[in-house]
Amino acid sequence: MKYLNCLWIIVLMGCSDNERAIKVKGSDTEVNLAVRLAEHFYLENDSLSVAISGGGSGLGIASLLNGQADIANSSRPLNADEEEMFRDRGISVRTVVFAEDATAFIVRKDFPIDSIDVATLGYLLSGKLNSWESITGEHRPVNIYGRQSNSGTHSFVRQKLGIQFSRDAKEMNGNAQIIEGIKMDGTGIGYVGAGYIMHDSKDQPVKVLKISPSVGKPAISPLDSQAISEGRYHFQRPLYQFIPETSWEKVSAFIAFERGEVGQRLIQESGYYIVH
Repeated sequence: MKYLNCLWIIVLMGCSDNERAIKVKGSDTEVNLAVRLAEHFYLENDSLSVAISGGGSGLGIASLLNGQADIANSSRPLNADEEEMFRDRGISVRTVVFAEDATAFIVRKDFPIDSIDVATLGYLLSGKLNSWESITGEHRPVNIYGRQSNSGTHSFVRQKLGIQFSRDAKEMNGNAQIIEGIKMDGTGIGYVGAGYIMHDSKDQPVKVLKISPSVGKPAISPLDSQAISEGRYHFQRPLYQFIPETSWEKVSAFIAFERGEVGQRLIQESGYYIVH
């Protein structure tokens, strides 16, 4: 249904002139939330259409540089090279932090652990540990499911762990593909946006691991809204929207909708967190 809704929005865009059509590209972490916000925005503002597409934070930012988007959704800030390219092209960009997300680390539902500490997670994802034996007692290979290098989530996890990912890590196109891979792999571990995992995860085919900052410290779930609001989860982050100054007037109604009562409720209902 989510894919059909996304196509529906794109069709609406095709019926509109360029000044009434908002193009949003970028983060796969944010795409389902963006679609839902756009659907409800259209109910209140049918003179404007919003076309949503994913592909990764890097793709969204590149689309802004090439004049192919009005909003770049990104799960990471601009890097120094991107800031320089915007300056060189004379493109002034506004930054909006519209929600907060937490990255969830997942294994198959029947996997024999429920939590992991940050250091051990880094050893696994970097390839320094290629067997689960020291963790589960079973000599089974570690299969890593991650994102491609243009993904903001890929960059975020790498930086938070201070690692380079294992060369054997599988590079998937998006959150849904990672979840499908983990469902079928009893020795796999992957990471997805927590917004892709229902708050009530008992019917999910994957298990969300609780994360401990170090051995012996309490482990915290990315689905714990109280911990997120208190900033206690190691892998929580703001979600960005980058908007060229030339598009600001056109998109301002959509930004105001996100910040309004309905938009804030949709953010929370979709498994993300509002920015206080």
